[in-house]
Amino acid sequence: FIKNCLHKNVETGFLTAAELDNAEQLLIKQVQFTIFAKEITAIQDGKSVPVSSKLKSLDPFLDSNSILRVGGRLKNANLEYDAKHQIILPNGHKITKLIFEFYHKKYLHVGAQGLLHQVRLRYWPLNGKSTARMMVHNCVICYKNKPVIADQIMGNLPKERVTPTSAFTNCGIDFCGPFLIKFKNQRKGIYSKIYVAIFICLSTKAIHLETVSDLSSEAFIASLKRFIARRKMAMIITDNATNFKGAKSELNRLFNLIRKPDECLANYLSSERINWKLIPPRSPNFGGLWEAGVKSFKYHLKRTIGLYKVTLEEFDTIIIQIEGILNSRPLSPLSSDINEYEVLTPAHFLIGRPITAIPEPEIINISDNKLSRWQQFTKFTQIIWKRWQREYLNHLQQRYKWQLKKDNLREGMIVIVKEDNLPPCKWALAQIIEIVRGTDNHIRVVKLKTASGTFMRSISKICVLPNQEVNY
Repeated sequence: FIKNCLHKNVETGFLTAAELDNAEQLLIKQVQFTIFAKEITAIQDGKSVPVSSKLKSLDPFLDSNSILRVGGRLKNANLEYDAKHQIILPNGHKITKLIFEFYHKKYLHVGAQGLLHQVRLRYWPLNGKSTARMMVHNCVICYKNKPVIADQIMGNLPKERVTPTSAFTNCGIDFCGPFLIKFKNQRKGIYSKIYVAIFICLSTKAIHLETVSDLSSEAFIASLKRFIARRKMAMIITDNATNFKGAKSELNRLFNLIRKPDECLANYLSSERINWKLIPPRSPNFGGLWEAGVKSFKYHLKRTIGLYKVTLEEFDTIIIQIEGILNSRPLSPLSSDINEYEVLTPAHFLIGRPITAIPEPEIINISDNKLSRWQQFTKFTQIIWKRWQREYLNHLQQRYKWQLKKDNLREGMIVIVKEDNLPPCKWALAQIIEIVRGTDNHIRVVKLKTASGTFMRSISKICVLPNQEVNY
């Protein structure tokens, strides 16, 4: 363009390789004269570059086109001229970033090390390793193929987990299955499906297992009635059941059962004074307690039944035995005292205190000879709770992961949503329209807007695209 403006003979047609090289050399020359003015002046005067210059170790020189190149020690190497004497590029300049971006796309989004190798065949960028890593890190296409999940510091335990209450006063519920059972004396034919409802106490980790014939509200109410007849319950916490949708088609009905209870189920819960809380959709880390209970139950069940088909009575016997095993697990590490052989287990809370017991004054520090037999039993129960507070709560004090506080999300950010069953090369993109902060003022849930609507998601299910500024 400049040549056509300065000369009368105007050249037309497509750009040639020589014209592109001339334009590139002109741009690089202008940048070098701006950034490396002292070094170029010293070389033109026949002097060495200043000792404090970053180019001192490169032994730079000016070629026939007055472009600053690397002198180096490879003059006798069997390499091309550009590979032996690379063009020096300043660190962080726009032209350096454009050259890195060009080679990154030309060689199909090569990694940082391969990108630096390709660039150094012609150029020598200062601080090239950092520039190559930054280019790969900020590439949106590379990020989509290897996204980083957003995280947040592990939250405080809810009040239900750290407040001493009767066993199963506050519990989480999850379903697993279906399992296949046969009728008595059945040798072949169609097997019946059965499910297992897992009730886990939030404060003591005690587990109660109930068989459920199907996923209707009537069957679920029947399991609740059997459970409440033996236990006391005030609050239920469950997930939104959307994670079941892609796993088993039979569990699709559970989604509507939990999200939109019918009149029969709603009336029963209100009559029993039971509150039902839901965690955010597709956020199993919010319900890790009952998810761990499902894992432990399946661990024992698979090793007990295997591929054998059992009857309903045999299945009930097995799951009750598994329930006893899970409720005998130690809640805290074994004591270092060689004379103490007992450990704190969920079974202590199930048989050590009646469900209908009322709170009583603390009598731990009173001598046994001053207490009646009933008071001694009450003292034993209080010692169990005291031990739970001293050992079990201290065990929960440490955060084993998610240890850093982060404020890296804000409204308007574009994120990738982790969705199941997406076709190849299909990315579920969404925009954060609302941030939901917890009681500790940290972000763990966001409201997203997509082309199909708006919904809530845990930050463990989103990946923030790079090159989006955050105001800390």
